[in-house]
Amino acid sequence: MDTVYALKAFIMGLVEGFTEFLPISSTGHLIVAGSLLDFTGEKVKVFEIAIQSGAMLSVCWVYRERIVQVIKGLTTEPGARKFAINLFVAFCPAAILGVLFSSRIKAVLFSAVPVAIAFIVGGLFIMWVERRNRLNPGVVRIHSVDDMSAMDALKVGFAQAFALIPGTSRSGATIMGAMLFGMSRKAATEFSFFLAMPTLFGAGVYSVWKEWHLFSFADVPIFTIGSVGAFISAFLCVRWLLRYISTHDFNVFAWYRIIFGIFILMSAYFGWVDWVD
Repeated sequence: MDTVYALKAFIMGLVEGFTEFLPISSTGHLIVAGSLLDFTGEKVKVFEIAIQSGAMLSVCWVYRERIVQVIKGLTTEPGARKFAINLFVAFCPAAILGVLFSSRIKAVLFSAVPVAIAFIVGGLFIMWVERRNRLNPGVVRIHSVDDMSAMDALKVGFAQAFALIPGTSRSGATIMGAMLFGMSRKAATEFSFFLAMPTLFGAGVYSVWKEWHLFSFADVPIFTIGSVGAFISAFLCVRWLLRYISTHDFNVFAWYRIIFGIFILMSAYFGWVDWVD
């Protein structure tokens, strides 16, 4: 196994894990990081989606007690069934639209400039939602994921579907969408974590299955290295974010998105960086 190639895969895994659960777009950062590392191509696009499963497993570990509780209570506890149904309902919009349009999106939008535009637009949207909720605290009506209805879950699911656009951010779309529809910051963030489990696992399995012809058994170590990197960094990030949101809003991530997006656009325009599609 090529040591340099393996190191690039691990770095990509770290980038995935650190950015997956923050509202700053893991896909966008992976596209940018891949361009800078010269780690690109059709196989890499599948790699980037597949290693999301490593980040997803970190959430499973952090919330392992809740997951076990829900699984045990599916046949006996109404609350557990309601929670599972809400996750399924929220998962469906992105899953269906992803199957229908993922190939077209990859062909057209998986490059640095469209990602930069999505960074900026997403940052402005975060600022607008935070300002709206700060000026109108009465709009918050859901303070726990257990208080969500199926309709609330469906709305968040459609918000998550916007993350099919690279640079939008799956966590950013779900958290801000949930806050827009009346959830508290903490409840929105936790539901985004839970929704990541079926979404990231499903996306990884579907992408690998669809592009199976690109791979051989020799690629397994690279996928493993990337997934391990994603697990480690995502575990650290999730635990930090839960502490952070208890006393802070998301505006710092909005500013980061806007500044980073402007830098990418300027670097592309002036030729500072040769962004590889």
